[in-house]
Amino acid sequence: MTDSEKVYDSVPATTVGYEYADDTTPPVIGEDPIIRPGTIVYDDVEVGDRFVTGHHALVREHTTIGDDVLVGSQVVIDGETTIGDGVSLQTGVYVPQETKIHDDVFVGPNTVLTNDPYPLRQDVPLDGPVLKDDVSIGANATILPSVTIGEGAFVAAGAIVTSDIPGETLAIGSPAEPYPLPPELEGGNDT
Repeated sequence: MTDSEKVYDSVPATTVGYEYADDTTPPVIGEDPIIRPGTIVYDDVEVGDRFVTGHHALVREHTTIGDDVLVGSQVVIDGETTIGDGVSLQTGVYVPQETKIHDDVFVGPNTVLTNDPYPLRQDVPLDGPVLKDDVSIGANATILPSVTIGEGAFVAAGAIVTSDIPGETLAIGSPAEPYPLPPELEGGNDT
């Protein structure tokens, strides 16, 4: 038997409509989705057209996602989140509650967004970051709570963003500092 003739019975199921409470509403998924094995989409989620996931992605309740969005393998979107059109969340990205991601945003692999300034130390409202239109974030970056990344900004790989980054700038370092955007990084993301 060749590999193409094998039957794979250990492929994990896809769950579209995970009922997390008694009064939930099934998710609304737009046209032409590709939802790969192992992915779980909770109830009370609204997703636009041409939604694509990798394997083992998680989309929690009260999340709104626009058209043409990629949610890569092992991405976690923890709910109470808004994601615009043309967004690409690469493998292993973590998106916490109360995050807002605008249109045409690229978030590189293993980027971590955060929403709690004092984990387990103080009881404060959660406040996720805001990523404006055409933001690009390199792999393994960390974005702290309440931070806004301005339109067209580029966050370098491995940067730790502790305060707002103006639009059309390059953020580098730990903590990240804004620098002029090099000409080759100017303009919107090519989605």
